Amino acid sequence: MKYAPVQNYINGQFVNASTDQTLPVISPLDGTVLSAVPLSAPKDLDAAVRAAKIAFHGWSHTPIKERVQVLFRYRHLLEKHLQELAALVSEENGKTIGEAVAEIEKCIELTEFATSLPQLVTGEILEVSKGVECRTEHAPLGVVASIVPFNFPSMVPNWTIPNAIALGNCMIIKPSEKVPLNVGRLAQLLKEAGLPDGVFNVVNGDSSIVNAICDHPGIAAVSFVGSTKVAKIVYQRATHHYKRCLALGGAKNHLLVLPDAKADMTAQNVAASMSGCAGQRCMAASAMVAVGNVDHIIQKICEEAKKIVPGENLGAVINKESKDRIEHYISEAEAQGAKILLDGRHTTVPGKEQGTYVGPTVIDYVKPDMAVAKEEIFGPVISIMRTDTVDEALAIENANPYGNAASVFTQNGGMARYVIDRASAGMIGVNVGVPVPREPFSFGGWNESKFGVGDITGKSSIEFWTKLKKSTVKWNPEAGVNWMS
Repeated sequence: MKYAPVQNYINGQFVNASTDQTLPVISPLDGTVLSAVPLSAPKDLDAAVRAAKIAFHGWSHTPIKERVQVLFRYRHLLEKHLQELAALVSEENGKTIGEAVAEIEKCIELTEFATSLPQLVTGEILEVSKGVECRTEHAPLGVVASIVPFNFPSMVPNWTIPNAIALGNCMIIKPSEKVPLNVGRLAQLLKEAGLPDGVFNVVNGDSSIVNAICDHPGIAAVSFVGSTKVAKIVYQRATHHYKRCLALGGAKNHLLVLPDAKADMTAQNVAASMSGCAGQRCMAASAMVAVGNVDHIIQKICEEAKKIVPGENLGAVINKESKDRIEHYISEAEAQGAKILLDGRHTTVPGKEQGTYVGPTVIDYVKPDMAVAKEEIFGPVISIMRTDTVDEALAIENANPYGNAASVFTQNGGMARYVIDRASAGMIGVNVGVPVPREPFSFGGWNESKFGVGDITGKSSIEFWTKLKKSTVKWNPEAGVNWMS
């Protein structure tokens, strides 16, 4: 193994799990065994919750202006160790170095936003009657948990960590067992930044720890990012135990391409959106609806996609199971009559034959009822459906059960507004292939892409990670009493 076995991080210390069961951590780049991750038991989670509960009293009573000083230092450390963190992301996830660097840069932006929270949670105060004041304050929830996926080993944890702890909570994070190394390194940087022991804890494991988090009476809130199937289970299980829960699921994002779209810009955006991070992101373009005659744009998309080379500017998919599943979708679509314009099946990279790569794939003449058109593929594959009108295209987009993102490519402002108003998705792009909002705007979809109310990032996250305390105060008895006081 290249790295030492992964350990849990509890009360400021790396500790062994209580079980001997482990899983290998394998790099999708070349099949190298990087480490081994423990399959923790519920009593390991109990230890983390106890540590977080003890830390909560002091941390929650630390003024927020002081709490975010830790995050200022943490942000500096992310910047200082950017290349090291990016290399680790690339190794365990399979991203290209450029994509991994961009991921850490996004972590820096997320942390910058968290440092601004003192200016956003000042509360309100009003004299509601003579001598009587009403006031609201944001109070932390207590011990909270974050369950994160494999596709962004550093960014998704940083969707939750800075905001939750800046607002006074203590956190337990459960990394994906496929990519546990980054979260352990983040724990070290938070400690170096001065975060008190117990405020941030890491418990590794598989679905049994996810279940234990949902069930644990000492955990007040749970955030989850992953597939829709699991998001539903987590949301139902956590709320069954009266926890606050926000579970983000999968996506099938539709790009509507109109004949008046700028061909070069559209092709570049579509190709980058479908292949970035090897298509392993919930904001990837996986379905394109060609409205009218856009053959010239489709040709350019294929030309752009051919410039995307596995092992160079296209990373690996997470493991062999994913590679096999993605290639099955392509083969099934072909058997059903779709036309493969660019085929990424059976891809190998010289010198990295044990890596798990799928080349960029463009599939045309896909029917809306095909699996490749309806289901989340999570690979560098785009399925092209054809319609005569925008309304027909919108009907296809609206019929899909997900609602993360949709984009329209056009030079007609009125038509862009028409699509924005009618697309059933929480994040909309105009001439943008990956319409991810920048901070302070929140990330979050609709329909079966999100379960729960609010968001876990941006300004909206304040409502998720805190509860309101309302106080009414009167000091002057001489003011008399009326119905308002």
